[in-house]
Amino acid sequence: MSSLDSIFLAYDVRGRVGVDLTNEVAHLIGRALGDWLPVDGPVAVGYDMRPDSVELANALIEGLLLQGRDVINIGQVTSDMIYFAVGKHELAGGAMITASHNPGEYNGIKMCREEAKPIGIESGLLEIKQACVDNQFTAADTKGTIQQKNVVEDWITHVLSFVDVKALKPLKIAVDAGNGMAGAIFPELEPFVPFEVKEMYFTPDGTFPNHIANPLVPENLVDLQKEMNTTHYDAGVAFDGDGDRAVLLDETGEPLSGTIMTALLAEYFLAKSPGATILCNAICGKAAHDAVEKSGGTSIRTKVGHSFIKADMRTHQAIFAGEHSGHYYFKDNFYADSGLIAAVIGLSILSASGKSLSELARPHREAYAQATETNFEVSDKQATMDSLKDIYKDNKQDELDGLTVFLDTGWFNVRPSNTEPLLRLNVEADNEEELAIIRSKVVELLAAA
Repeated sequence: MSSLDSIFLAYDVRGRVGVDLTNEVAHLIGRALGDWLPVDGPVAVGYDMRPDSVELANALIEGLLLQGRDVINIGQVTSDMIYFAVGKHELAGGAMITASHNPGEYNGIKMCREEAKPIGIESGLLEIKQACVDNQFTAADTKGTIQQKNVVEDWITHVLSFVDVKALKPLKIAVDAGNGMAGAIFPELEPFVPFEVKEMYFTPDGTFPNHIANPLVPENLVDLQKEMNTTHYDAGVAFDGDGDRAVLLDETGEPLSGTIMTALLAEYFLAKSPGATILCNAICGKAAHDAVEKSGGTSIRTKVGHSFIKADMRTHQAIFAGEHSGHYYFKDNFYADSGLIAAVIGLSILSASGKSLSELARPHREAYAQATETNFEVSDKQATMDSLKDIYKDNKQDELDGLTVFLDTGWFNVRPSNTEPLLRLNVEADNEEELAIIRSKVVELLAAA
């Protein structure tokens, strides 16, 4: 079981199928989860379209049943539908078999407890791992039972509750599901919205025959952008593999960054709930914070990662939270993230505006210059960060998540990877010239580490 060290990550379980993540491991995790969950009651289980997901789900389900947990199998779904099922039906917890945007040879398990609360490294995942290592579980009086449940119709109704469907205007959109789970669910939405949809790669296929379903990587947007160049579209949408992230592209094919999308969604929610609190993760750009403050809301920075954000949302009673990585969280979605809800709200904003998506994004895009996140391999992550901290000791700093240094003309953040000898660099500045100056100096320091 030494391989468990490599697959239990900060927010979930993820590894190579048959090498690190086997049916035996999934079975143990099912037993450990069944024991660990603090609330009595059934557990929802779902899975994505990867070739081995059903087998892993069945192994995990058998583990849950052995611990006396009743299981509600909701079948092949997007990850956000697990959170919905747990919250909506007041279940004890849930587990989703998926490796999100990872290549086809990988799979994983995302878990949550009651009310769709996250299970991460600081909220139960280490205890579940240790139970698997010890192979010690509570003997159940009786084995649990299993039932099948289709939650798709309820899910679509829930998604549409975030917008005024009757006010939506016809839009022509291209949607790239990347052969991920959004391809199975998005068509269920289409009859209820006045959108003309060009479906791309909607057949779920966990071998990803066209491109990896990770919309944050520019080359994975090329096919969608080519389609958008062939004829006029009002917007494009690209989903990741398990459907819990969506990236909107404007009519020119330019993607909206997580910061820009957070700004637009924050304005939308603050118009409905004046004075509300919005969370932005530590590497969200200033445009998102500015949008919150200009709309009369309270902006709070939080650590990167869903388990931290969901906990902070409850603490601050935040109505919405955005991450620069394209995860968006909603109080009325049990504080959980959803790619489909974010996409539908984004299209609703576009529909109501009378403007193009590029016009809506322009004020936020032009406010600051931001560099794409860059990874640097270093021999000692902590020593490198300590060195940066000392070099910039005369500048305002915080260590909310890694090290953020605030300069007169911008800021940069350096965060350690949880699983690799990498430091991740994000930089933002008042303009492109200052961005280049700040970034080049920090890159030089990191490259020398």
